[in-house]
Amino acid sequence: MTILFGIFAILFVIAAGIWRFIKGLDSAGKNAIKDRMNGVFLSAEARGVFPRQPAFQTDYLGSYPHFRLIEENYEIIREECEALMKDRSKLVPMETLGGGYTAGKTHVADWTTLMFKSGKFVEENCRFAPRTAELIRRLPGIYTAFFSVLEPRQELQPHFGYYKGFLRYHMGVLVPHNNEDGKCWIRINPDPADNATRDTSLIERGERYCWKNGEGVVFDDTYLHEAANESDEVRVVLWFDFRRKLPWHLDLFNRFCLFVVHNEPSVKRIRRNAVVKA
Repeated sequence: MTILFGIFAILFVIAAGIWRFIKGLDSAGKNAIKDRMNGVFLSAEARGVFPRQPAFQTDYLGSYPHFRLIEENYEIIREECEALMKDRSKLVPMETLGGGYTAGKTHVADWTTLMFKSGKFVEENCRFAPRTAELIRRLPGIYTAFFSVLEPRQELQPHFGYYKGFLRYHMGVLVPHNNEDGKCWIRINPDPADNATRDTSLIERGERYCWKNGEGVVFDDTYLHEAANESDEVRVVLWFDFRRKLPWHLDLFNRFCLFVVHNEPSVKRIRRNAVVKA
């Protein structure tokens, strides 16, 4: 026990030092650090240390059974979401959140959010959907959680995600006509060679998934992807970024990186900017 405590104490001191170092970097320096972190996972994935994600994983409950709690309580989540949608003007535009990955052409669309958690819970927002927030509090390994609200006839341009230590979960909450017409969708190109080119036009080679109410899907958002709501009604999904399952040594590295990143000023700024005004 004494040895274990000593190890954690050393890791804490190292993490504090790295956090102070990252805090002093400009955006280019922080992006370079992020790329090096991702490089560790990309190298391990290429060597088969952990399995490569398909475009879409729908049989995820064996690996991440806690999402069953969310799906079993879909009606509660939908009820709170419907109440929230009665006045969408108070929701926060994604482009104003202030993080480096929430800027650029991807967020030109009319896309808003009720953020429950970004590293830490946004307690001011949880009061707008308290039962949903309580369900999220019971889930392990969740770092980002929010209602993703995409207005009618909107498209999110092809782009790449920001961190390989996460996987992403979506559950359809308000999907117009339960997507009988296939107008609300996300498309992903998981091909490693295509992704290595960073050519967003290669999204045309991707696979498409249509959200369904109360149904979840898991994917790796660092793959090239795009999304759209081609319907005439609002579309809402419940969105989680969660810690992916990894071998113990990579899991330790991942937890260490996530601890550092979620105490970084830009993430704190996201939490501040995400607060919905009553």
